[in-house]
Amino acid sequence: MTKYQILESFGGFDDFLIYLAITALLLAVFVTIYIKITPYREVTLIREGNMAAAYSLAGTLIGMAIPLSNAVEYGVNPIDTAIWGSIALLVQLIVFVIARIALPTIAVDIPAGKQSAGFFLGAISIAAGILNAACMTY
Repeated sequence: MTKYQILESFGGFDDFLIYLAITALLLAVFVTIYIKITPYREVTLIREGNMAAAYSLAGTLIGMAIPLSNAVEYGVNPIDTAIWGSIALLVQLIVFVIARIALPTIAVDIPAGKQSAGFFLGAISIAAGILNAACMTY
């Protein structure tokens, strides 16, 4: 490889950093809001070995990351990516509200370590993320 080819490979690095910063910020904002609206402390529960909380939070993170990746792929510019990423954030928060309605005991079941509740919440978060991402392609 010549010196020019190596430098050419880094031609889009500034764009990479911009999109990475936008999506990392949106993910951090999402996690901050999410852990504040849940009636239990996921991080504490996970540190204590609670797999229900781990399934729940992991699925929620994946469910948010999937549409964020589509927002980058299909966004026409960083602002567009931020807008669609924000929409994904709202969708994921609504999913949690719907899950609480569908399973009213989920707020007790996850801290109690009932893995099925955590797995269910994680799974619907991933499903919502996949559907959200698919809808962003049109």
